Amino acid sequence: MTTIYPFSPERCEFDRSLIERLDGAGPRYTSYPTADRFSCGFKENDYRHSLTQRHIGANSKTLSLYVHLPFCNTICYYCACNKIITKDKSKADVYLDYLEKEIGLVADQLGTRERAIQLHFGGGTPTFLSDAQLERLMGMLRARFEFLPEGEYSIEIDPRKVSRETIFKLGELGFNRISVGVQDFEAAVQKAVNRIQSEEETLEVIQAARDAGFKSVSVDLIYGLPLQTRESMARTLGKVIAIAPDRIALYNYAHLPAVFKPQRRIVEAELPAAEVKLDILQDSVASLQAAGYVFIGMDHFARPDDELAVALRQGRLQRNFQGYSTHADCDMIGFGVSSIGKVGPCYSQNEKDLEPYYAALDAGHLPVMRGMTLDGDDILRRAVIQALMCRFSLSVEAIEQVFGITFAQYFAEELPRLRELAKLGLVVFDGDFLMVEPKGRFLIRSIAMTFDRHLRERQTTARYSRVI
Repeated sequence: MTTIYPFSPERCEFDRSLIERLDGAGPRYTSYPTADRFSCGFKENDYRHSLTQRHIGANSKTLSLYVHLPFCNTICYYCACNKIITKDKSKADVYLDYLEKEIGLVADQLGTRERAIQLHFGGGTPTFLSDAQLERLMGMLRARFEFLPEGEYSIEIDPRKVSRETIFKLGELGFNRISVGVQDFEAAVQKAVNRIQSEEETLEVIQAARDAGFKSVSVDLIYGLPLQTRESMARTLGKVIAIAPDRIALYNYAHLPAVFKPQRRIVEAELPAAEVKLDILQDSVASLQAAGYVFIGMDHFARPDDELAVALRQGRLQRNFQGYSTHADCDMIGFGVSSIGKVGPCYSQNEKDLEPYYAALDAGHLPVMRGMTLDGDDILRRAVIQALMCRFSLSVEAIEQVFGITFAQYFAEELPRLRELAKLGLVVFDGDFLMVEPKGRFLIRSIAMTFDRHLRERQTTARYSRVI
């Protein structure tokens, strides 16, 4: 059923003074509770139990699948992903052998050939794999899962490593969406982050995807990189807008060299000052909106006719570990090192390094490193945060009916903060609806943090990125 909004979820307003006042570090809420709350006390048997319960419960929901492919030919200095730098393609053959074991163990535990509505290959660089290796991997997945014709099947692309023929091959394998890494077209910036990528090879890949019939092309950009200026980023964004991708992700570069070793190669003196970084973001948002792109949330924009923009208008946008999605909330199973999944009330994450990942599978075990089983409070707060992150609106009555609570009593500790946010013009709360105002949408992470009990009550060693 389509939600009728008393406001437009597409309107957003860049209020610089509020952003400067409230910008801080916080979770991205691809999950709640966030991954830093996972515990090593969550074991393989807990994950197996959740898979079995899905089967016993005859869960008719379709699945979302994620496969982490960690290999890269070269290192990008800004990267915070779990990756392995190598030029040896045979390492991918070994990795595929172990992925096949993991896929088999999970499918056996599920006990039936389940239907998949989503698939995403992330990395690393998924197209580090050869065409033959990608075909083998898709064959392994199709042997154990049924892929629905209406599904979203996406893959991350490095244009420097992909030919037109490979793009067509990906289409033949069933992929219908690609995410193209650009980050910045300026030569000086590319050199500073060790990612030299021409406009020509980027355009060639995107045109190939269109010729091959891909339903969506997304382009990734990063603001806050070394040597970026307002003028240089405007040039990059102008070129991207001219390409007219269906979606644009404009990520904030989080400089955390103590956590991510490759970032130590970045010259900190070359990073734009905080004020310049905010200038770049403000300019970029204005340019994207002038070009007709709709602000979806967080750092994502889409053309008005894109499925994400339509889902936002209709109140059915979702968010999971793969980002924003148009499909109803479903269980997600992650395969490969460091991958995260959600099955029922459980989150699980695989071993982050190859050696323990391989060792677990050699012993016939699922390579679970940590996870958690959500309690009732976690599930309730997850629903609240999901509604705010995806729809900028929350029906108090709906939450009360589903969870059997009185909202004002249950969230008594949160009400003072909501009143503060309302005074700032970020939200409107009348007791029946909580609605995020246009100037609050760029600060949606800060608003969602109001309902994060773990963040309020429990210490964490995690280093969160800046909200803006």
